[in-house]
Amino acid sequence: MLVAPLLVGCFASGGDTSSEGSADGARLRVALAFPPTESFSPYGADATLLSRLGVTEGLTGLDANGTAVPALAESWTRENDRGWLFTLREATFQDGTKVTASAVAAALTHATEAKVIPAALSGVDLTAKAEGADRVRITTADPDPVLPLRLSSPGLAVLSARAYGGAGAVSPVGTATGPFELTATTGTTSATLDRFDDYWGGRAQASGIDAKFVADGTARTNALRTGETDLAEAVPVSQAASLDKGTAHETATTRTTSLFLNAGSGPFKDAGTRAAAREAVDTSALAEGVYEGHADAGAGIYGPAVNWAEGKRVAPVGRARATDPDGTSVTLATYDNRPELPEVAQVLKQQLEKAGFEVKLEVREYARLESDVLAGKFDAFVSARNAMLDTGDPVSVLASDYTCDGGYNLALLCDKRVDRAVDAARGVSDIELRRDRAMEAEAEILGTDAVVPLVHQRIITGVASAVSGVLFDPYERALVGTGTRR
Repeated sequence: MLVAPLLVGCFASGGDTSSEGSADGARLRVALAFPPTESFSPYGADATLLSRLGVTEGLTGLDANGTAVPALAESWTRENDRGWLFTLREATFQDGTKVTASAVAAALTHATEAKVIPAALSGVDLTAKAEGADRVRITTADPDPVLPLRLSSPGLAVLSARAYGGAGAVSPVGTATGPFELTATTGTTSATLDRFDDYWGGRAQASGIDAKFVADGTARTNALRTGETDLAEAVPVSQAASLDKGTAHETATTRTTSLFLNAGSGPFKDAGTRAAAREAVDTSALAEGVYEGHADAGAGIYGPAVNWAEGKRVAPVGRARATDPDGTSVTLATYDNRPELPEVAQVLKQQLEKAGFEVKLEVREYARLESDVLAGKFDAFVSARNAMLDTGDPVSVLASDYTCDGGYNLALLCDKRVDRAVDAARGVSDIELRRDRAMEAEAEILGTDAVVPLVHQRIITGVASAVSGVLFDPYERALVGTGTRR
């Protein structure tokens, strides 16, 4: 989403973002929490790594209010309920070729044909065609009033023709359009990026980025404290107080930590058993205990950073009566890339056991866990999910995460009432009415007890005192921009 100085002011930054002195800007050392799991393919979780490091961008971006703003497209018009026309700005790919309408159309077509469809395209049948050299016509099989928001997704990044190989392979190395070019990777441990001097939005102040992927939160914090890194994302709350004054920056995000209960198989397929688990959870103990006040108790799928949600929230509907767990044995899983999650899971284990469940806890790195969760191999899963990450649209995340055909349905939920509620929201173009429908669908989802919102997170980013211009983005798509420097 790092699209230009135009967007630098959209999020709070760590200091001056002027371009003075940019020619000799030092390289930035960045410690990230999640390693690449798909060789930096933009079609999965790695898409956010690329956008946070300033490598990729799409036709549009998001501002701090969740509104679509220009990126590679400088403007767009809606021609009818299924068709949009996007006018491109003059830009260059990192391999030296021009960003043309045909290149953009080809990139979007590749996304629609990917083996794993990007979450932003869940339930969407999209066609892109070039109209001359600088305009792209995008049509959808069904009306899609939020298409410009959808195209801001990191998973719909535009890459040059050289990025796409046989058998669906795609590589962003030297083929993207952002201010930093990915030049080398070392497995899942590190990546090297150089400044892309021909970036359409202006030359970045940092000469490059040396990124390391460090799953252990304490290790990331120690690297910042000892001067080995300039930026450390997702600092554990237990470590924040140990940082020098002014180096720990807290940002309210649209990320919610939730307990997902496997509604497709096993003991939690029964709604009464799910209700018993939900009643056993004390969210305030998690917010004040595990997160030490750096989070808010779970209220719904959308948290306080989605500032319109609170006044529209609808009480959950159709909840089943809780049944006695009576020693029901369940396996609870989570991952340690976000350092608070294992502690959250441990507290939940105690709460569930107090209610009468027998609980086995399993903790792995996320990359070794996701496929098993989606395959239904666990009864319960604790995960931190940014509800607005994929599209910025509140309805799209419901479609991908909670419908029968959703591509990221961690709870394996398939409920006809939920699907109807989400479908009722999808076609609404008026923004306020769309939000109303999203909240009605949220009430249906929460009523199934397949997901129990635990806490709404504030993320802590560690920034060395010599670094300025860091982007603190509630959507967690941006971190390093053209104005970031040391």
